[in-house]
Amino acid sequence: MSEPKRSGGAQRPGSTDRDSGAGPVSEPTAGSPVWRPSGATRVVGVIGWPVRHSLSPAIHNAAFRAVGLDWAYVAFEVGPGRAVDAIDAMRVLGLAGLNVTMPHKADVGAALDRCTAIAEALGAVNTVSRRGDALIGDNTDGPGFLDAIRLDEGFDPVGRRCLVIGAGGAARAVVRALADAGAAEVVVVNRTPERAEAAAALAGPIGRVGVAAEAGEADLVVNATPIGMPDSDEPTPIDQTPPLLPVEPAHLGSGQLVVDLVYHPAVTPLVDAARAAGAVAVNGLGMLIHQAAHAFRLWTGEDPPLEVMSAAALVELGSRNEGSGVPANLPKKD
Repeated sequence: MSEPKRSGGAQRPGSTDRDSGAGPVSEPTAGSPVWRPSGATRVVGVIGWPVRHSLSPAIHNAAFRAVGLDWAYVAFEVGPGRAVDAIDAMRVLGLAGLNVTMPHKADVGAALDRCTAIAEALGAVNTVSRRGDALIGDNTDGPGFLDAIRLDEGFDPVGRRCLVIGAGGAARAVVRALADAGAAEVVVVNRTPERAEAAAALAGPIGRVGVAAEAGEADLVVNATPIGMPDSDEPTPIDQTPPLLPVEPAHLGSGQLVVDLVYHPAVTPLVDAARAAGAVAVNGLGMLIHQAAHAFRLWTGEDPPLEVMSAAALVELGSRNEGSGVPANLPKKD
């Protein structure tokens, strides 16, 4: 396994150097004009349940201000089973775009005019954009993940052995993206064999079901489960008490890149353990920012201001942690 190299790109999400990047994007600088919505403001947003915790409004609104667009991004709480109603409302209200999060990713496709090939393959839509009167469903999770490891961490998946823990929507997107990017092997680990097999199938002939102990042979290890989130009751694929880690630290080490798609807390138990073992380890905030950047480009046709988007996410997370008395770069205590 070769050592991952970091290259340019957005300010690395989850880093402790929170003074780099675009600076305080949540407030206008002295002398700058204050943006106000107008009758011509284009509106986009995110639908989910719950969704008030979403970082997306902070990320996208900072991006709109940075490039001078009269756009606004808001969060819409849409209850389970109401995804089709939300798409109907998008048509009636003339919304310019939507992000889609749980529990609606699998349901919105039926209400759209068409979906991209990757959204069809994954059976999940996370971004809806307009093309004339047509609403198009896409999935930017996989491209966002690839950009995060390539641009932020300097990791090229071509010819690499990869292990993905989980078989849900995020895991499936990562599995498919790694296969499409030229990985040599994608191993899927999950408690439920049928779900693991379905996810591994997305990688074609290079995908297979495996066990967590195979992480020691992988160049890239991805946790795509909620394990590590505060109050998570997700069962682990290893026997462990308490159930904090999806893989034993003994299987992690130098030359590996470990990505935990959990991004709050910023330093998850897996990230902490992997770094202690000598691996390069990061949380999932990079994937969130880069998938948002893909959505931004789909909606506006503009190049996304990645530094601004990254800084906005860090500022928002920092403000939330200040309210709880916990620094942004430290895990919360129960």
